[in-house]
Amino acid sequence: MPVIGPAAVIAKSLAFQATMSLPLSVQRRISGPVIEGDGQVLAADTQLMLMLKKISGEPSVEDLPIPAGRIGMARQAEIAGGVQPIGSTTDHWINGQKARLYVPTNESGNGGLLVFFHGGGFVYGDVQSHDPACRFLAEESGVRILSVSYRLAPEHTFPAAYDDAIVAFKHIVEHADEYGADPKRIGVGGDSAGGNLAAGVALAVGRKCAFQLLIYPVVDFGSTTASRAMFGEGFYLTKKFMDLAHDTYAPADLVASNDPRLSPLFATVRKTTAPAFVATAGFDPLRDEGEAYAAKLAAAGIDVDLERYEGLIHGFFNIVGSGHTARAAVRELAGVVALRLG
Repeated sequence: MPVIGPAAVIAKSLAFQATMSLPLSVQRRISGPVIEGDGQVLAADTQLMLMLKKISGEPSVEDLPIPAGRIGMARQAEIAGGVQPIGSTTDHWINGQKARLYVPTNESGNGGLLVFFHGGGFVYGDVQSHDPACRFLAEESGVRILSVSYRLAPEHTFPAAYDDAIVAFKHIVEHADEYGADPKRIGVGGDSAGGNLAAGVALAVGRKCAFQLLIYPVVDFGSTTASRAMFGEGFYLTKKFMDLAHDTYAPADLVASNDPRLSPLFATVRKTTAPAFVATAGFDPLRDEGEAYAAKLAAAGIDVDLERYEGLIHGFFNIVGSGHTARAAVRELAGVVALRLG
């Protein structure tokens, strides 16, 4: 794959932002016939974004060798995330893994902290890939965000990522003063694979976790849900990507898909589990399992709120650089973080 330099990334980002910032009525006209599915309408700017990706020739990460896919995902995240303001950032190392602390300009000042784990199918992503989204979440919520990396597959397979997440969260609670946090006001969050890890942490540490924010989490590795069948092609997250993530991180012949450390949907939920907010996307293959997990938490007596963003797709958390609907949804998630921790 040819190397795309910083200037080309900036040019693509500016063009993307300009197009995505057009009025929704204009975007609807140029994005083609309305796309509907399962009683939902795909948001105009989301539909336009998918069209732009297709015509740009930008390859899907699952179609590239893993090292090139990692570079591609980082580039796509930079284009979609844009440049987001933040009060300050400092980098740290936790058990050999990079972490980045985001301190908002107008901090609530009560010691709230959200420990965040990035998505990427346990194969892709890092602190940098989710930098714009974490900046936005911190600034909009007024709550400190500590984004923490973990070991990736295929170099490190299950349960490496799970173990790293547990160790990191416990370390952060024990050293809360180093991050300007109140140990009783530390929550956990993540998107997709990171949502899986966040759910695992909340189940494992009980009352040490004050709140969990699960953004379209993958919680059932053996799932054959209707949403996986309906939206596994054409809506960014594909069956091919999900299969690659599964086969690379937790091969079926080596790891049972119902291991609760891998699939939180099969875990025992104790009364000490933190209250949760679960966000799903209407056109996301992972929608149904995320909503099933919210129902499982509720059935166990856990305080849980579920919000389905009907017109959005998997990955909307990273689209904060421009557009309308995804950015508005992430702003709502920031409001939840502010309410729970700020």
